[in-house]
Amino acid sequence: MSKIWAKDYELDSLIEEFTVGSDYILDLDLVEFDCIGSKAHAKMLSTIGILTSNEYNLLEKELDKIISDSREGNFHINRSDEDCHTAIEARLTEKLGEIGKKIHTGRSRNDQVITATRLYSKHQLRETIKSTLQLSESLVDMAEENANVPMVGRTHMQSAMPSSVGLWAGAFAEELIDCAKNLNSIYNLIDQNPLGSAASYGVPLPLNRELTAEILGFKKVQNNVLYVNNSRGKFESIIIDGMDQLTLTLSKMAQDLILFSLPEFSYFSLPRELCSGSSIMPQKKNPDGFELLRSKSAIVSSCAFQIKSIIRSLPTGYNRDFQDTKEPFLRGCKTTLLSIRIMELSIKNLIVNTQKCIEGFTPENFATDVALELVASGMSFRDAYVKVGLEVESLANRDPVEAIKLRTHTGTSGNLGLELSRNSIKELRTEMNL
Repeated sequence: MSKIWAKDYELDSLIEEFTVGSDYILDLDLVEFDCIGSKAHAKMLSTIGILTSNEYNLLEKELDKIISDSREGNFHINRSDEDCHTAIEARLTEKLGEIGKKIHTGRSRNDQVITATRLYSKHQLRETIKSTLQLSESLVDMAEENANVPMVGRTHMQSAMPSSVGLWAGAFAEELIDCAKNLNSIYNLIDQNPLGSAASYGVPLPLNRELTAEILGFKKVQNNVLYVNNSRGKFESIIIDGMDQLTLTLSKMAQDLILFSLPEFSYFSLPRELCSGSSIMPQKKNPDGFELLRSKSAIVSSCAFQIKSIIRSLPTGYNRDFQDTKEPFLRGCKTTLLSIRIMELSIKNLIVNTQKCIEGFTPENFATDVALELVASGMSFRDAYVKVGLEVESLANRDPVEAIKLRTHTGTSGNLGLELSRNSIKELRTEMNL
């Protein structure tokens, strides 16, 4: 089959290579979603007399076969196809003849691409939120199991006050839950049906966009057909911005875990199965996963920036520039999801070295506690601050376990409020039916 836009001439091979780019490779991720969108479009066409019921049934059956082949790695897209949309239509025409040629009636490749991408986006957001909540739950479990394991709290990277492993893990659990809530709000924003907008200006056919919205599971129709086109890239950048916030959190976690698993600290240890070795130093067990989580966070940030940079100055209506938002969007989604799963694997297998955590305490860690005890006995805080500051060298060491238990106001090491996190996880799972 010739290209969807075929004319009475052949495209220059260099221009074809340049304009197609890697779409024919990237689009393997979109085949299933394009078929789902095409089934809904075909169903709608059958209700307005463009397709007969039998024609629709044949198209649906063949589209399901393409989905099956795609999942098994047996559906291929050639550069000459340009993208999955042409390859799918070519397959339909090959198998069904004239019926296959009818599938594109009332549809532009613009709204076809946006619909497939929108469906992919919803799927990726759900998977990302699901995995984030699983990681959050693992951190809550870690916090609960290690609620009474003290760990030196730090400011400016210097030893500061008594903290705990439970406080550390619980902090990241709550942060990730908020990241998941943010992604859920983005999910609700993009949950709009773009199909039927055609090339941004609609068509003179009685397309039933409400029907395709219902079939595809969209909350509503994205009303203005020109806005549909203008949201291309915009919605994708919003999604990656949300994922960027999530990977920023993972990067900070990774940095902490690298630091606190250093031999000089040894608060945490990673099983050797999660560490790679050195090509020259036989003793090395390197936390490469955590190091790459830091760089992957930067990659996701760059994906969001790349998409916004491409669409920033585009005029209203379709422009071919939109094509180049696809690769950073897909890469950002995949990188984020894999990063979450790597951190989940790491947290589930992390070893907490309780004795090393306790040994990390020195008398100066309790300086603020001593000052506040003086305040409780009647001294002003400023005088207590000065007195303890002058006597730091003579302070006695204390039991760090008892110190963290004394902190009992909301959200502290002695009152972590982990049930709040568990409830938030449960509520979000229920809301999204995860």
